[in-house]
Amino acid sequence: MQKLTRIVTLSAALLMASGCSYFGVYKRDIPQGNLVTAEMVNQLQPGMTRDDVVHVMGRPLLEAPFDANEWDYVFYLDEAYEGVERRRVTLTFDGNRLMDIQREGELDEEIELSPVEGVGPQVEGASAQPTQGSVSRDDGDL
Repeated sequence: MQKLTRIVTLSAALLMASGCSYFGVYKRDIPQGNLVTAEMVNQLQPGMTRDDVVHVMGRPLLEAPFDANEWDYVFYLDEAYEGVERRRVTLTFDGNRLMDIQREGELDEEIELSPVEGVGPQVEGASAQPTQGSVSRDDGDL
């Protein structure tokens, strides 16, 4: 009987520790795509050239493969403990000129993207290590 009690107790403890953790799983926000703001879209005017649009909005995330006259700027923010923020701006061109602007999502809402320290590559110029051009060494007497 004691052996059965030990087995049941050990099984219950292992079950609780393996899948039903008391401590929550760490989640983080996952942004994907082109961050599109209302300020950027408000600068667009019908008749602008493609180069003017790239200057304001950046390169599009998607160019329609069968219709080169349509550019899509898509942004998703999967917030860790909330929902998913979706934004999309579709620009239609006639030749080299912007003809139509379609908006989806709440472009007016402010989105704060915070960098995660210590994860991923260092931002250029932010490293505390000296660069190759600034390395000085003292060879001394050999």
